Amino acid sequence: MATTRLIAMHQNKGKTIADCLGDRTDYAMNPDKTEGGELVTSYQCDPRTVQGEFLLSKRQYKTITGREHSGDVIAYQIRQSFKPDEVTAEEANQIGYELGLVFTKGNHSFIVATHTDKSHIHSHIIFNSTSLDCKKKFRNFLGSGKALGRLSDRICLEHGLSIIENPKRSKGHYGKWLGDKKPLSHSEKLRQTIDEILTKKPTDFATFLQAMETAGYAIKQGKYLAFKSEEQQKFIRLRSLGEGYSEDEIRDAIAGKSARPERKSAKKPPEKSFNLIIDIQAKMAQGKTAGYEQWAKKFNVKQMSKTLNYLTENKLLRYADLEAKATQATETYDGLMAEIKSAEKRMAEIQVLRTHIVNYAKTREVYTAYRKAGYSKKFFEEHRADLTIHKAAKAYFSSLETKKLPTMKELNGEYATLLTTKKEAYKTYRDAKTEMQEVLTAKANIDSFMGYDPKKTEQEKSQGR
Repeated sequence: MATTRLIAMHQNKGKTIADCLGDRTDYAMNPDKTEGGELVTSYQCDPRTVQGEFLLSKRQYKTITGREHSGDVIAYQIRQSFKPDEVTAEEANQIGYELGLVFTKGNHSFIVATHTDKSHIHSHIIFNSTSLDCKKKFRNFLGSGKALGRLSDRICLEHGLSIIENPKRSKGHYGKWLGDKKPLSHSEKLRQTIDEILTKKPTDFATFLQAMETAGYAIKQGKYLAFKSEEQQKFIRLRSLGEGYSEDEIRDAIAGKSARPERKSAKKPPEKSFNLIIDIQAKMAQGKTAGYEQWAKKFNVKQMSKTLNYLTENKLLRYADLEAKATQATETYDGLMAEIKSAEKRMAEIQVLRTHIVNYAKTREVYTAYRKAGYSKKFFEEHRADLTIHKAAKAYFSSLETKKLPTMKELNGEYATLLTTKKEAYKTYRDAKTEMQEVLTAKANIDSFMGYDPKKTEQEKSQGR
């Protein structure tokens, strides 16, 4: 599930186009937000020289068309934000790349910078307002935002992600935009737990508190009654939960003095088929209460029951079969991931090489003139962007092991083949990941239940015992 927004990036007053482009692209490619720059990809440009390349295209636009740069829009940005925990950073970057390519129809160069510094992974896709042939400008047409959203949904579906059925227009942040589709807050989970316990009609308030403790909540009694689950960092006071949840209102409801107010409960997020069982002894050593121990035992019984159902349905009741299945599922997932990573790496290399080939051709005449001018400092300052890009291209060619550069036709053909390979791998990647997670969870539960330590056994095997 992803939300999108198209933003026109303007030239600020008192700043040059170069400064404005530098501010926006530097923010997007911030190493602290993009895993050290690992989550930055590009189309028909090199992230290291993207500012100069955008500027060069605008200069060539003026030369080719004879028209001055009109307006103050220098580039466009697509922000694409994903639902928490639904997509990996690498896949988000790939989806952003595909969205940028489809939306610009391959006519504009762009960078994709995926940020992981927030709870929701999101990408900044910045594309040049000037086309690659330097003859046109991007037109922000009426309804472009809706068209962008539809394209994003289509690509998300191709990657096996959910989409928002009835999107709402909003300028708020991603979590607010999602409404009740976002994960439940700790306060909402506490409200639901209280509601569930009150439906069982506890005999008195002490019984209610005992049930809350059994449900995994620590209790703090004082001036204000408060609760804290294992997931929370701070206690939540009852009085902060709103109407119907104060201590007096809960006491009245237990005593039958007042009816519970009706409210619309938030939707619970989909649960996993089963989870890892809890190491109760370790938790008790950390200071958990007897109520927590009781709840954890019930939780473990449920998870083991679900685990056995999974093993029965998949005919994995023999431990050797389970172990073999876990190995096979992991190898399948790792193989697909390696295939995708290899394709992505080579595709990125091709993108950079194509960019430098084009840049070299575009700036060759300027460099020739610079050389004829005796490498004049004045000439260099007047053509700094062109000459910097030309030198970067020459340095890149020198770093390659091959002496003969491939043709653009050869590079485009190889890129198309790699893209097809990657798309095919992605079709089975998500299912392979889910299967691996399920079988490894099942194996871990069985190992824990049987007191079996796989690491210790491997050590014994290596020592010949």
